Amino acid sequence: MVAFVAFRSSAAAFTATRSFGIRSTLAKSQAVATSRFMSSEAGPMPHDDDKMPFYALGVNLARQVGGQTSFNTILEEDELDLVLEGFGDSMKGTSVQSDEVVLGTFGPALNKILQERTEKIVDRVKADGEKYIENFLDCNDDAIKTESGMVYCEMTEGTGAQPDTSNTVEVHYHGTLTDGTVFDSSVDRGQTISFPLNGVIKGWQEGLAMMKEGGKATLVIPADLAYGDAGSPGGIPPGATLKFEVELFKVS
Repeated sequence: MVAFVAFRSSAAAFTATRSFGIRSTLAKSQAVATSRFMSSEAGPMPHDDDKMPFYALGVNLARQVGGQTSFNTILEEDELDLVLEGFGDSMKGTSVQSDEVVLGTFGPALNKILQERTEKIVDRVKADGEKYIENFLDCNDDAIKTESGMVYCEMTEGTGAQPDTSNTVEVHYHGTLTDGTVFDSSVDRGQTISFPLNGVIKGWQEGLAMMKEGGKATLVIPADLAYGDAGSPGGIPPGATLKFEVELFKVS
């Protein structure tokens, strides 16, 4: 049952490393759900109001599990149906066999399937990231690729203090995947964020250290300087290359 242990470890790694201001999946879900629930333009819900809190629990569980491992991309529809059947039987206690026997018997086969399929996806995502970096460099004459593989492209030159990993910084950021999907953005939330620079991903540590107060830059960060082969819950796939537009307001 190695995969199940690794699965929990990925969640722990996310808690420890993903600290540059991207809110947790649950916090985001609550904020979005609240705004939609309160809006008369939200549209129809699948159930009436007294049942929706329990439906919301199911949505939250799916986001937690699906956010850590993109099951919708590595499993076929009929396989997902079996996953949901197993989840329901275990939750209700209606399975014809005990959870321990099922996991002990078929856990190794599950591990093998997930590992093989995930590796193929990660390899493809990384290759797409490499192509994106090459194209970004070709299209942006001011962009430079550092020895680590990160790409730094200055948009506005700063004139103030320049941070290192001992500093706390206040920034605005807009984070996207290479296909343009926004996975988090303090800009969209309309509020800057402050954090210790030594508590964030390596690509941010390196990129912010190249900036000065008042400056703005684009950082293109390959997976090994971001969230690696594990990815991160909340919209960052395994092996993903990330693009950030970062504005540095204050170094303290």
